[in-house]
Amino acid sequence: MLDWTDRHDRYFLRLISKHAFLYTEMVTTGALIHGDSDRYLRFNNEEHPVALQLGGSDVADMTACAKMAEDFGYDEVNINVGCPSDRVQRGAFGACLMAQPELIAECVDAMQQAVSIPITVKNRIGIDEQDEEVSLRNFVKVVADSGCKTFIIHARKAWLKGLSPKQNRDVPPLNYSLVYEIKREYPDLEIIINGGITTIEECQEHLKFVDGAMVGREAYHNPYHMIDVDAALYNDPHPIATRQQILQQFIEYTEAHLSEGVPLKHMSRHILGLFQGQVGAKAFRRHISEQAHKKGAGIEVLIEAGSFINHSE
Repeated sequence: MLDWTDRHDRYFLRLISKHAFLYTEMVTTGALIHGDSDRYLRFNNEEHPVALQLGGSDVADMTACAKMAEDFGYDEVNINVGCPSDRVQRGAFGACLMAQPELIAECVDAMQQAVSIPITVKNRIGIDEQDEEVSLRNFVKVVADSGCKTFIIHARKAWLKGLSPKQNRDVPPLNYSLVYEIKREYPDLEIIINGGITTIEECQEHLKFVDGAMVGREAYHNPYHMIDVDAALYNDPHPIATRQQILQQFIEYTEAHLSEGVPLKHMSRHILGLFQGQVGAKAFRRHISEQAHKKGAGIEVLIEAGSFINHSE
């Protein structure tokens, strides 16, 4: 599973893996109900399987947005109970809802009655001064009793007071063993682990104890690092594309969307990490960063950037 993506990035990640489940960036119910829902919900057919991650806590709004997601063709709706940002807290959703498992259970129940696609939950192991052993077990029990079958568990607490969202990704200690225990206690649930996972080897180790592993920012910053995931985890030994082949496919995708009026910078930012660790990668990133935002910028920017690879920085 790959997290933190918009539709252009999801298309790019699909060039890396044919099988991994892709998740949208969190979209709030307010943005869908009161904003341009088509803008937030559009995706490419190549992205399947793809899940919409929702931020919200009003049962009626969550249900309405689940219906939108199903109508748009999403394969899953995921409720965000993990984001610790101040903005999210002010909206009364995200990680602060770890303190209200009954409300999440009510949302799950209503959403499942309204749609036929799965409703899943992505949560932390606790927040602030909660005893994580107690809080996680209580949260999973209450929400599972409502019919939720899949939990994506970020194996850290979220500190809503005193730590920034960035710090909340690194500072609270990971407690993988607690997530493993939840799987042992609930063998019929699908338990997917998240937090600090950066390699396929780490995924394979976690899969000895849980049903799935989610990779977040590493898949964004160093995507080619995951190129063997289909063979390693999905038993699909299809030919592996080179970085240059992936770049060419993305150039073709970009050209098609430029003709629809999508600015180059909205697409090109997602491939900055494609050549991570390769000679010329710095020049590749710099050229795109300096040129893609300019008026009229087109695929020539990506072609020129690609020419820096295998040249001295």
